[in-house]
Amino acid sequence: MTAPEITIATPADRGAVIGSLVAAFTKDPVLRYLFPDEATYPRYAAAFFGHLFDKRVNKETIWTVGHGASVAIWEPPVTQPESHEDTLAAQFPADVLARVHAYDEAVHAALPESPFWYLGVLGTHPDSAGRRWGRAVMNAGLRRAAVDGLPAVLETSNPGNVELYRRAGWEVVRSVPDPLPTWIMQQSVP
Repeated sequence: MTAPEITIATPADRGAVIGSLVAAFTKDPVLRYLFPDEATYPRYAAAFFGHLFDKRVNKETIWTVGHGASVAIWEPPVTQPESHEDTLAAQFPADVLARVHAYDEAVHAALPESPFWYLGVLGTHPDSAGRRWGRAVMNAGLRRAAVDGLPAVLETSNPGNVELYRRAGWEVVRSVPDPLPTWIMQQSVP
């Protein structure tokens, strides 16, 4: 099998990345907790993923295959948490914003205190699933973390993903029971 071409996302990839992630996460426990209404899911999920894309695209930490068919949005080590308040408050009603903040606060309280690379989003458009592109874009970020000599961290609330990530070398290091069961996983520097 030929290795896929992995590229760093540019602003021109925004629409394709958002479209792929909205399609990939339609049944994801976190996205369904945040945006439970079928009618508003596409719009709110697009705003959410657009926010994450915009925060990271200029950091050059979004790896893609097919300019968005498969996407890994990584956050490099940060010294202080970033606020989502300004951009998200204008896009979501109060109840949705409260769920976003509750989930974000619960997860971030469980993350390590020492520096790490954070895999915030990993998704492949359903039309491109099964090609191992997700693993390819994930590995691009893992290589970058290894260059820095830092561990990589992610969270998942999808029980099926825990075993998938374990097979890729991740291990569960913590769990968060509320607002929904979430596993914090880490892959240490080789």
